[in-house]
Amino acid sequence: MIDIKLIRDEEGRNKVKENIKKKYQEEKLPLVDEIYTLDVEYLKVKQEMDIKRGEKNKLSAEIGTLMRDKKIDEANEIKTRVSSMGEEIETLTKREAELSSIIKEKMMVIPNIVAEDVPIGKDDSENVERERFGEALVPSFEIPYHADILAKFNALDKEASGRTSGNGFYYLMGDAARLSSAMLSYARDFMIEKGFTYCIPPFMIRSDVVTGVMSFAEMDAMMYKIEGEDLYLIGTSEHSMIGKFKDQILKPESLPITMTSYSPCFRKEVGAHGIEERGIYRVHQFEKQEMIVLCEPEDSNEWYEKMWKYTVDLFRSLDIPVRKLECCTGDLADLKYKSCDIEAWSPRQQKYFEVGSCSNLTDAQARRLGIRVKSEKGNYYLHTLNNTVLASTRALIALLENNYNEDGSINIPKALQPYMGGKTKIEPVK
Repeated sequence: MIDIKLIRDEEGRNKVKENIKKKYQEEKLPLVDEIYTLDVEYLKVKQEMDIKRGEKNKLSAEIGTLMRDKKIDEANEIKTRVSSMGEEIETLTKREAELSSIIKEKMMVIPNIVAEDVPIGKDDSENVERERFGEALVPSFEIPYHADILAKFNALDKEASGRTSGNGFYYLMGDAARLSSAMLSYARDFMIEKGFTYCIPPFMIRSDVVTGVMSFAEMDAMMYKIEGEDLYLIGTSEHSMIGKFKDQILKPESLPITMTSYSPCFRKEVGAHGIEERGIYRVHQFEKQEMIVLCEPEDSNEWYEKMWKYTVDLFRSLDIPVRKLECCTGDLADLKYKSCDIEAWSPRQQKYFEVGSCSNLTDAQARRLGIRVKSEKGNYYLHTLNNTVLASTRALIALLENNYNEDGSINIPKALQPYMGGKTKIEPVK
């Protein structure tokens, strides 16, 4: 959520409108003027209410003096005026609360101001490749589809999960399941070595946290609601980790806060892409190692650069080539100031696919959640960032394809061997 001060002057309103156009959300343009009109009334009501409260307090003090001086009639006359003013103040208070609620609801829909260097584009097809890391090789032999690779190890059972849970779920078994867990454990330790505090967060969060960390459109497309409860299953652990600081006032010396978390993730995956029938690329449930940072506003750009590079370093340590893809304006979620995807090389498809995403949300998320810093100059909102360390299913696909041998075996990268009991490769089931 942006600062309402941006809408209170003409220059700021124009900036907000230009930003909306950059994001190809022209249908939201009328909201800016609507908010401005409502805010003018809100400030007027608030001012009038403050004046009347001051007058009421002054008159109330006079009543005591008049009563002591036995001026009962004058005291009663002022009591009547105070009572009438009380009713007026109550009416103004209700209107102030009503206007505040309407303004907040509309402000929640206005997208965050994007960084000046974000490429302009309508959707993810116009994202821009910035850099590649590692040589993207295509072997001389054919690499099977990842579901077929897993079948060689008797590792994937979607038929059984269809009976127990429906489409979009899976059973992962044997060495492949162990390899998936090894990757997550390695990712955890990788981030701990970077100085991040390890956290296992709640896997369900309340609605006020959900609306604080994401837009309404994202919420409807992603989140599973627990029937009869004010609880949602998390789609990513950054939501509950950031939610940990909701309505908190932090001390400057506590910043930056750097945390890395493990969690299962649950997603509806609503949209045109649908759910993958055979494989595990797009599913309703997976596991993830995540990282978040809460920092001073002037430090968030530096942290953004550090965070996406951590993901690159991790995948390169697993012998997986990757690239950085800068997200264009139309592909940025409403709370994001800047974002990039890390994509892994698929030698089977001979193209890259998304395995992680890094985002700087500046103070937009902190405003929605009420996370502030207390200083001598007053309280202010900090900046929040998040980044995928490793998402289990997609990272496993990338590892299987990039470490696949012609005989069907999978080389285990050196970094993972200690987590696999010293194994250097896994062999297909005979």
